[in-house]
Amino acid sequence: HGTRATNAPPSVARSRTTMAAHTVVGVQASLAPRRSRVAPELTRRGGAPRVRSASARLAVRAAKGDVLLEVKDLSAKVAETGEEILRGVTLTIKEGETHAIMGKNGSGKSTFTKVLVGHPSYEVTGGTASFRGQDLFAMEPEERARAGLFLSFQSPIEVPGVSNTDFLRMMCNERRKARGEPELDPLEFYGFLTPKLEQLNMDPSFLARNVNEGFSGGEKKRNEILQLAVMESEMSILDEIDSGLDVDALRDVAAAVNVLKDGDKGLLLITHYQRLLDAIHPDFVHVMQKGKIVQTGDVSIAQKLEEGGFEALAA
Repeated sequence: HGTRATNAPPSVARSRTTMAAHTVVGVQASLAPRRSRVAPELTRRGGAPRVRSASARLAVRAAKGDVLLEVKDLSAKVAETGEEILRGVTLTIKEGETHAIMGKNGSGKSTFTKVLVGHPSYEVTGGTASFRGQDLFAMEPEERARAGLFLSFQSPIEVPGVSNTDFLRMMCNERRKARGEPELDPLEFYGFLTPKLEQLNMDPSFLARNVNEGFSGGEKKRNEILQLAVMESEMSILDEIDSGLDVDALRDVAAAVNVLKDGDKGLLLITHYQRLLDAIHPDFVHVMQKGKIVQTGDVSIAQKLEEGGFEALAA
C-alpha cells in the first residue's frame, strides 16, 4: 500500500497529497498515477480534438433558478473497445433541483456521470453538455471540478500515505484559487472545516486518518460527503451513494446530503432503490434504458419500480 505519511520524507508526502487532491478535484474517478498527469482527451463527433478555452476555467454565477447542467442528445463510447454506451441522453437540471436516475445494471447510469466529469476511459461521439452556460467538453476534468461540478465515488478508493486533513485542504484551496479567493493555511482551514463537521454530524477523528484507509463502507461514503462540503460545489452527482450502507449509515448519509443540498445547489442521484429517495426527496425521477432516458416523472416512478420492476413501467 505504500509508505505512510508519518514515515515518508516531507517532499514525498507533499507530492502524494498534491497528486491525490488534483486527481479527485479533476477526474473524480481514478486515482491511478498513470491517469493523474496526462489523460486521453475526450473527443467530439467524428473524433475531432476538443478546443480548450481559457475562459472555461471560471464559471459565472448563475441567477436564481437558472439552468446549472444541460445535456442534449449525448452519445459516448468506451475509448478502448469502441462499445457504444450512451445513445442520446438529454437532461436539464436547474438551480435548487434534485434529480434521480434509476435503471438496470448496464443501462449507462454510471457511464453518464463519468463522461460529465471527463473520465478518460470514455469518448464523446455526439451531443452537447453545458455547465452554468459553458461548454463542459471544452474544459479539462480539473477545470470542471474547480468550476463547481462534483462526482462522488461509487466505490471510494484508499489513498495510503495521505492524511484526510491535507487532502481536504488541497481540494479546498484548489477551489478557492479558481474563485479568486485566498488559500487557507492549516489553522484557517481547521476553522473552516470544524463547523462543517458539526453540521454533518461527523467525527473529527476522520481528519487524522489517511484517506479512506481502513474505513468501513459507511465511513467512506461519509468521507465523500465531507469532500462535497469542503468543495462547496454548485452541482453534485452522487453515484449510488447508498450502496453497501446499512439502515443507520444510510440515514446519516442522507441527512448530511439534505443539509448540503439546501438553497440553489443542484443534485443528481444515481440509485437502484426507493429507500434513498424516501430519505432525499427528488423533484424528478428519470429511468435510463440502453443508454437513453426513456421516462421522466415524479417519485411515483420509483414506487412503481419498487413494486413491479421495470416491467411495471412498460405496462
